[in-house]
Amino acid sequence: MPHSSQPAQGFLAPAQVAELLSIEVDEVIELVYEGRLRGSKLGAPARWRIEESSLSEYLDEQSEEARRMALWRQANEASFPEVWGTSRRHGI
Repeated sequence: MPHSSQPAQGFLAPAQVAELLSIEVDEVIELVYEGRLRGSKLGAPARWRIEESSLSEYLDEQSEEARRMALWRQANEASFPEVWGTSRRHGI
């Protein structure tokens, strides 16, 4: 059986995930322990592998969180006339 240095299809090495996310390998492993990425130790000797589908889900979650934060910031920056209208009450 030929030896391949490539991980099984559907899995990525932590270094690959770290490069894609522009973070350190230790941070990738931490995301696995936190349950934000799905990973397993595979092979002999056992090495971490991250499920590609969990990386896609993580990126989708990050995009949604960024979208919500942008909307929240936009709402917080709205001026009172934009929120309450520009008409003034007469007689006060």
